[in-house]
Amino acid sequence: MDAMLTFPNISPDIFSVTLFGMTFALRWYALAYIVGIVLGWRIVVRAVSRPELWRDAKPVMTKEQVEDLLFWVILGVILGGRLGYVLFYQPGYYLSNPLQILRLWEGGMSFHGGAIGVILAGAFYTTRHGISKISTGDMVCLGLAPGLFLGRIANFINAELWGRQTDLPWGVPFPTIAAQTCPEVIGICARHPSQIYEAVLEGLILGAVLIYMAWRRGALKFEGLIGGTFLAGYGLARFMVEFVRQPDAQFVTPGNPLGLAWEIGGYGLTMGQILCLPMLAIGAFLIVRAKRVA
Repeated sequence: MDAMLTFPNISPDIFSVTLFGMTFALRWYALAYIVGIVLGWRIVVRAVSRPELWRDAKPVMTKEQVEDLLFWVILGVILGGRLGYVLFYQPGYYLSNPLQILRLWEGGMSFHGGAIGVILAGAFYTTRHGISKISTGDMVCLGLAPGLFLGRIANFINAELWGRQTDLPWGVPFPTIAAQTCPEVIGICARHPSQIYEAVLEGLILGAVLIYMAWRRGALKFEGLIGGTFLAGYGLARFMVEFVRQPDAQFVTPGNPLGLAWEIGGYGLTMGQILCLPMLAIGAFLIVRAKRVA
């Protein structure tokens, strides 16, 4: 494969220090989470500071309540993301090695699990304070795009979650043994930079659409419209990218080279696509509901 991009060999660690014989490092992935949460928080604070964006000029929360909710959202992202990865992708391994579940620094987070964690955290907080769950969901979804964008860029830097092999000119030769193990390829193997596809679709494009809807089209006045658009938009983007994204190794076998988690007659879906179907359905329901009760 002559036509391909060059992988930018950036260390996964921004910097590291050694203290008392132990090495502590700040990784791009951790920084992506931190900056993404801060940017999302600022977007949400700006939204609740603009009463005219909301129905009857009444934001769903005060700025102080947004800051309180932030703690629960972070907890939901971390616990839900990790447990989702454990249950959806490698339950057998982690049941046999339960202490490995705590090793978050080694990677292994599920967006779908994190989304469930955030929903549960939001449900707990809103029930406790008597706040609209659906409008709170709209508000939270409005601030998710920066974290999605930066998280996928960090995945690219870490040379993880890459795509299937390709001979397209923008294919990337990721420098890991697993990435370079491609069937019927002699020499360097290029793969789809699926992390970049997701960063653009789920982060830049979807985020821009949501901000435009909220600030220019008054979408926050229609309960569920922003949340439904996010769920449907993310679900559709991820479903499409799964066609070129390499599935997790535990799903790939000699008889199932595409890594399909569900298959009939040679056709099927990956685990990522299966997990997107409920998002698409719930997103469509919320959009229709928002239009009906407008």
